[in-house]
Amino acid sequence: MSPQVRAFKRRFFPDVQRAEWDDWRWQLRNRLRSLAQLERIFTLDEDERAAIRRHEGALPVGITPYYAALMDREDPAEPLRRTHIPVGAEYLSSPGEAEDPLGEDAHMVVPGLVHRYPDRVLFLATAFCSTYCRYCTRSRMVGDVGGDHRFSYRQWERALAYIEATPTVRDVLVSGGDPLTLGDDRLDWLLGRLKRIRHVEFVRLGTKVPMVLPQRITRGLVRVLRRHRPVWLSLHATHPKELTREVEEACNRLADAGVPLGSQTVLLKGVNDDLVTLKTLFCGLLRLRVRPYYLFQCDPIRGSAHFRTPVEKGIELLEGLRGHTTGYAIPHFVVDLPGGGGKVPLVPEYLVGRDGDELVFRNFEGRLFRYHDPRGRLGRPIGAGGEPC
Repeated sequence: MSPQVRAFKRRFFPDVQRAEWDDWRWQLRNRLRSLAQLERIFTLDEDERAAIRRHEGALPVGITPYYAALMDREDPAEPLRRTHIPVGAEYLSSPGEAEDPLGEDAHMVVPGLVHRYPDRVLFLATAFCSTYCRYCTRSRMVGDVGGDHRFSYRQWERALAYIEATPTVRDVLVSGGDPLTLGDDRLDWLLGRLKRIRHVEFVRLGTKVPMVLPQRITRGLVRVLRRHRPVWLSLHATHPKELTREVEEACNRLADAGVPLGSQTVLLKGVNDDLVTLKTLFCGLLRLRVRPYYLFQCDPIRGSAHFRTPVEKGIELLEGLRGHTTGYAIPHFVVDLPGGGGKVPLVPEYLVGRDGDELVFRNFEGRLFRYHDPRGRLGRPIGAGGEPC
């Protein structure tokens, strides 16, 4: 057990046995969900207190005791606390924001199944998460058990029937909510049904569970994932504070079982939008055998302006990583376009231009280099050897 977690448990859960604490179901049952539960642990400021009182509907407060142990109990600006305890700014709607900014509902071919790209689908298996990030893309649906987005075996069967009838689908991303909050038996059933569809080549699970509920990565769960491989895990990692002994053990258990691990991180203002934090996070993930894959511009969901950086900030950070750390630690920086336009990558500009038969590049140090490219059209004006690339 991490020293910080041990000290937290001793102070706030002194009568809980270690076996209980390490039980992921105990962690879920004892999530911090009410103002009273939060105030027992955190010194809340008036903004946080008012935002919690005001909340209704989807995206409730929900924090596992384990994850709460990683947060600062006094400082509202501490990164992990900021991402999970509401503030008044999330009730402010800014230009360009929407409840469903990525147009998922418009691409929902049957309830819970989004078909936006030709060869892959997004399978929303649950609306439940062990913790609720305040910048969640699906804030309109997660955690609201009485809302429009309900999930059941019957709904799963409709989604599976669509996939079976659509042979162009070769890749299924199971998300939600968080699919690793499903019990082993339900996850085993779902992965087994997907595996029986011959044109489905592999399955991905989008999850934050290893970071906020590492106790869930049991030997039983790992056996389920091994049984249905290839199953890839896309882990949602936010900040280096998440990389505890417990998370290391969870990732090692997955990697040792042959489960490929990648990460996706949302760029968040005041949380991880500086070079030291991102470099520490991405290099730390590599040590856990997790390949940093995506750095996302924060999606424009309603009430997320206080989390969103200018797009150029992400490009600037990517440029600060390139050449200064291993390429394995540098993710793709992408914007998921509003209205269902899909993901587009953004990169720093290293091509300066063309000088005759040579392309001129700027490297990570700012030095210029020439590359002989006599037959290329890149950088040539229109009418000089064809259309520009």
